[in-house]
Amino acid sequence: MPSDPAIDRASLIGLQRGDAAALNRLIERWQRPLLGFACRYVRNAADAQDLVAESFVRLYQKRARLRGDTNVAAWLFTTLTNLCHNHHRWRRRHPTVALDAPAEPGDANGSPRTFDGLTAPEAGPDSALARDESVEAVRAAVEALPHELRVTVLLHQYEHLSYREIAAITGCSERGVETRLYRARQQLRRSLAGFIRETSPC
Repeated sequence: MPSDPAIDRASLIGLQRGDAAALNRLIERWQRPLLGFACRYVRNAADAQDLVAESFVRLYQKRARLRGDTNVAAWLFTTLTNLCHNHHRWRRRHPTVALDAPAEPGDANGSPRTFDGLTAPEAGPDSALARDESVEAVRAAVEALPHELRVTVLLHQYEHLSYREIAAITGCSERGVETRLYRARQQLRRSLAGFIRETSPC
């Protein structure tokens, strides 16, 4: 993930001064990690792309109100997490049958990805089925987490952000992030306990 905030601040200042290319630079730096997060949260590639695009639209619309020292990455992730949360609540109130399977960002060759973003290895039918069931079980368990716990897990486990970075996005303290991760892990263990027992070879 891009990590130099000075580059983002320079792009933000350029955007505020009317540099048309500044937004493109920010999109190039942050589109992929934002899309990865959104795909894992909403589990639909088209919706995730729309939500990420909306995040950049809001950045452009609010550019004049932002301070020059704004943490652009945190601002984008905060905006996106709120959009994802609102989208998820809307979906629960308006359920539909998805025509496309939940998607994750693949690589340039279209290779399949597992839930943690790693390329899936070639495997026989039995092991492939077991892997798919395991991935789906984890996805469902993460999706069942309350919003604040789900965001924290996704940012830490899959975007590899530090406690400080997550705290800036979620608006809580680093100790609060640690607490949320602990609570999320406890809930995930409980959610996955039955699945683990069923698939245990012993």
